Amino acid sequence: MSSRRGQGMVYRPTYQDKKTGKKKRQDVWWVQYSIGGKRHRESTRTTVHSEAVRFLHRRLADRGRGVSRRDLEKVTFEDLEALILADYKKNQRRSTDRLQRSLKYLRSAFGGWRVVDIGEDGIDRYAVARLGEDAAHATVNRELAALRRMFRLGARARIVGHVPAFDLLTEDNVRTGFLEETEFAALLCNLPDYLQPLAVAGYVTGWRKSELLSREWRHVDFKAGWIRLDPGETKNREGRQYPLIPRLREALEQQAERRREVERTTGQIINAVFFRYSTGAPIKSFRKAWARACVAAGVPGLFFHDLRRTAARNLIRAGIAEKIAMDLTGHRTRSIFDRYAIVDEILLAEQTEKLTQHYEKMAAGPERKVVPLNG
Repeated sequence: MSSRRGQGMVYRPTYQDKKTGKKKRQDVWWVQYSIGGKRHRESTRTTVHSEAVRFLHRRLADRGRGVSRRDLEKVTFEDLEALILADYKKNQRRSTDRLQRSLKYLRSAFGGWRVVDIGEDGIDRYAVARLGEDAAHATVNRELAALRRMFRLGARARIVGHVPAFDLLTEDNVRTGFLEETEFAALLCNLPDYLQPLAVAGYVTGWRKSELLSREWRHVDFKAGWIRLDPGETKNREGRQYPLIPRLREALEQQAERRREVERTTGQIINAVFFRYSTGAPIKSFRKAWARACVAAGVPGLFFHDLRRTAARNLIRAGIAEKIAMDLTGHRTRSIFDRYAIVDEILLAEQTEKLTQHYEKMAAGPERKVVPLNG
């Protein structure tokens, strides 16, 4: 099947059947196009005509950008990986750890691949395979987003001629992990001593784990009554602070006393607010200890991030204005707040009772004042 002059062609080559001697057409489609007056032919590796046409269009697009086909075929997954790592480092992105986790799975699937061989089919197969490993839709989407970013950086650097289409998975973003006070008390009792102040801070402030673990004592002002995050430290790069309400103040004051004890014992200076009592080292990871405590407290599968959702809900329950609650916890948009399903059954029950009383009052009609007659 030919096309207009200069636009290449899609065709199925013929071959001679050894048994019958007759000419037959191959099932796989090939393409033919010219670059700099030199003719190129290559297999599309597909028996579907529409996919072969898209393959030809990609090759023609490469030609239009002046990109050498030979150079494109040398580019590997590792080349794109180096680009995105450099991009994250240059822009000082705070999600580098998340990127590294995504690259781990992408590398296991595409490591050593030529970029020209990673197409829509390969990307779809990757998503299906990850779901088969019980990866959540949101997790797979973060990995696909990283791969898409790699392709776009490659296109900008002129080492990628075609950026495949990425069909992200549907995500269910409504959060359901909440803790009632009794559940949190049980969790707290089962956590190691050094993790208890951190859990209290997360339960009260709703700050992210990374935000709390990066706090140093210079960020805590007992006299003024605040713990703060400086501008540029948060996910949205906006600073914020949280008042040291009694429960939070008590936890931090006890932590400060423990700090002095550890400093006297070890002879070191401890800057981190949350540290390991045995060594004085800042807390980095505590996944296993957290998981064991959750099981023991009867809330298996709970994440530290669930404290963030709980704190937001508790602020609303306490009657704090929504805008103030968002400022305190660091939720930038109302839509994100909605994802945490803040309006819970207790609040709905209270509002339902008020609405019931309102309609009962309306049904009774206006109150009539009885004026006694003078006898």
